[in-house]
Amino acid sequence: MPRFKVLEHTADAGIEAEGRDLAQAFANVAYGMFSLIADLKGVANAESREVEVEAPDREALLVRWLNELLYIFDTEHLLLRRFRIREMSSGHLVATVSGEKANPSRHRLKTAIKAATYHDLLVEEGDGARVQVILDL
Repeated sequence: MPRFKVLEHTADAGIEAEGRDLAQAFANVAYGMFSLIADLKGVANAESREVEVEAPDREALLVRWLNELLYIFDTEHLLLRRFRIREMSSGHLVATVSGEKANPSRHRLKTAIKAATYHDLLVEEGDGARVQVILDL
């Protein structure tokens, strides 16, 4: 099963991701988002960060999670490529994320992402999990 797929959307980009559970789907959608930002093949797992987010429900948690990762990229220029979710409930997530500082001589940056949005947001659990998010470019 592929980690994610990019969805066509006017002037924005969408990501749909699946996983055996919600934690894996959240990790896969984060990987998909960063694959739009840069080519992740040459990104090492040189630096790690602990990320903890809270929200009133699963949908808001997904948006907060992705926007927190974008904040780390925007403020620390850290290209993230590994997302290990250690704890997760309907309104709380704790993860270890890793990657390395963006280096223009080694990394090809592709797309600037402003934010994850609530437009067409989807979080489904059943036999596995599926999430979908539209990203504001």
